[in-house]
Amino acid sequence: MNFPIKCAIIGAAAGIVNGIFGAGGGMILVPLLSKWAGLDYKSALATSVAVILPVSVSSALVYIFGHGFDFLSAVPYALGGLLGGFIGGRVFKKVSVKWMRRIFALFVIYGGVKNLL
Repeated sequence: MNFPIKCAIIGAAAGIVNGIFGAGGGMILVPLLSKWAGLDYKSALATSVAVILPVSVSSALVYIFGHGFDFLSAVPYALGGLLGGFIGGRVFKKVSVKWMRRIFALFVIYGGVKNLL
């Protein structure tokens, strides 16, 4: 299978997960981009961030037009997310791939445990 088709399938999987659960597309994207599509780990993380924006906007539009949405309640989270994204982007350059994998794995495990309990 060629690279663009693999990437389209990976993107579709992330979109489905993001649409159903409201988040989590990155947890699908990073492992698939690094293992199945062959991107190096930091490129997979960066690509995941770039892909999640349009995927999240698409999912948000479905929720907004289908169920209604309180925009004002999202403002503090959006502002915090912007600040956190800026800080995370700066830290990203300084952290080794070994530690990035460990940190990502901890978040995946934490999310899994929280959803099971």
